[in-house]
Amino acid sequence: MYQTAIRSYLSAKNYPQFDLKAVLFDMDGVLFDSMPTHTKAWCQTFHEQGLPFTEEEGYLHEGRTGSGTINIVYQRELGREATPEEIEQIYTRKSALFDAHAEAPVMPGARELLEQIKANGLKRILVTGSGQKKLLSKMNHFFPGQFTRSDMVTAYDVTIGKPNPEPYLKGLVKAHATPQNAIVVENAPLGIQAAKGAGIFTIAVNTGKLQDHHLLDAGTDLLFNSMAELSAAWPELLKIIQNTSL
Repeated sequence: MYQTAIRSYLSAKNYPQFDLKAVLFDMDGVLFDSMPTHTKAWCQTFHEQGLPFTEEEGYLHEGRTGSGTINIVYQRELGREATPEEIEQIYTRKSALFDAHAEAPVMPGARELLEQIKANGLKRILVTGSGQKKLLSKMNHFFPGQFTRSDMVTAYDVTIGKPNPEPYLKGLVKAHATPQNAIVVENAPLGIQAAKGAGIFTIAVNTGKLQDHHLLDAGTDLLFNSMAELSAAWPELLKIIQNTSL
């Protein structure tokens, strides 16, 4: 199964083989089990404004910048974009609700996978649409020695955000890599679209409430049920990635 997906990607891109140098990671739902808290905070914030919003929407919008999510809801419900003042007010409220919850736990299997990738000598790059300073400031605490600030692309570094490929293109720049040198680990349809738009081989982990077809329809190359499953499969997968050629 792995080799078929890899060969299909290489053939589509006309690459003879991978020259893997970096793995680009989303954050929410990949490294942290934070999406339930995010979706609850979004729902409460919009409901306080009298605007309908569901938890499923929260998962489907995952990876989008906060302003992007707010504008989609405003356009749908009010027929206009939010003003900068409204965006600041709503995102500040959403962030406060998120921060009021207990710390989001590390996703099971995430540390183990990162340690393996580090031991393999591969660069780790964080590519997230999040602007949650609470999580970003604690990356080194939860994942010591894995990411420096120069190894991160966050909501503060992009102008468009996912599903536009911009974040992952910037991630490639930080990794000093091309698509042939990288793979992406994602859990959200918009993130998968962004990664595929950047031309990168993409692995999805379904850690949330979405159905598998949401991730498959977004174009992921491989699908795992959890980070723990991906971590367990990583040695075999890496060997196949490094040894498959056209």
